[in-house]
Amino acid sequence: TVGGYMIYTAITFRYVFDYHPADVYWCTADIGWITGHSYITYGPLANGATSILFEGVPLYPHVARLWEIIEKYKVTTFYTAPTAIRMLMKFGEEPVKKYNLESLKILGSVGEPINPEAWLWFYNVIGSGRCPIMDTFWQTETGGHVMTPLPAATPLKPGSATFPFFGILPAIVNEHGEELEGEAEGYLVFQQPWPSIMRTVYGDSERYESVYFKKFPGLYVTGDGCRRDRDGYYWITGRIDDMMNVSGHLLSTAEVESALAGHEAVAEVAVVSCSHPVKGEGIYCFVTLKDGRDLTQSVTEELKRHVRQKIGPIATPDFIQNAPGLPKTRSGKIMRRILRRIACNEKDLGDISTLVDPGVVEILYSQRCQVAA
Repeated sequence: TVGGYMIYTAITFRYVFDYHPADVYWCTADIGWITGHSYITYGPLANGATSILFEGVPLYPHVARLWEIIEKYKVTTFYTAPTAIRMLMKFGEEPVKKYNLESLKILGSVGEPINPEAWLWFYNVIGSGRCPIMDTFWQTETGGHVMTPLPAATPLKPGSATFPFFGILPAIVNEHGEELEGEAEGYLVFQQPWPSIMRTVYGDSERYESVYFKKFPGLYVTGDGCRRDRDGYYWITGRIDDMMNVSGHLLSTAEVESALAGHEAVAEVAVVSCSHPVKGEGIYCFVTLKDGRDLTQSVTEELKRHVRQKIGPIATPDFIQNAPGLPKTRSGKIMRRILRRIACNEKDLGDISTLVDPGVVEILYSQRCQVAA
């Protein structure tokens, strides 16, 4: 409902970002994306916040554009996406050091799980080791934050969405819908509604029920996998539909991405599944290296060894493709649907009109590894 959505975006904005009247808030999201709706428009306005509106891409007209804006307007709260952070990491610390970012008090991450390496760079380089990172998990369907730390109240763990927001009751269940206690990994579900939860799918209530409530009756199914550690912290492992079945072993694409992103040569990575004649599904990796690094055979083998050491032999990539760029929307989301089709040699890539640079698709397709005919 309108009232439920407004109250929830208002209260999550106030508490998650510890908003005070003198703050200057900046969310870099596309205003047409749910993050733009909830945390550029309604949440900040409902609190009377001073907000920066930003248009364009982070690297134009120069790679330090974001840091320049933070210094110019003395931004106190900076909310952006892991994809943007990883993209800027590859340029190193020098562009950041040219600007004064001392006004920053709180950092935020949204859109996908943030790998620990990107988290630490964000924390140490942008926040100078003094700004807590609000690693927020939520969905278009939830309307606002459902899993998030709170500034100065939640001890942080790099890459963890930590704990549920007020009134949110999460659970982790197995394939049969049985709740798992303690340390566990499985499907993330919610056991009770909250003010901003979506009420239906426009014109198709049956679809709403079948997608979100049919698999585990009485529970809201997020479609995301989740792990809870011994301290009770929640870690989003990626979309359940982003799981790969490799020789009968279920692997999360996010898990492999995180392992590769931890290598010193890697600036950005996206992992998808591809067909494999023996294993059923193989692991196909699109890797963007840091400036000055080339994807030689020795680097490729080194990356494979790195993943084996981090996860295990079953997670060894089958294919690693050099990716000068990745297909992204203006909000910074990587279009994994397109990457899956490239990996599987499918000619019909669907709608690519929302991409910032559609030309990158042709480049990736022309350089793809020989997987499936």
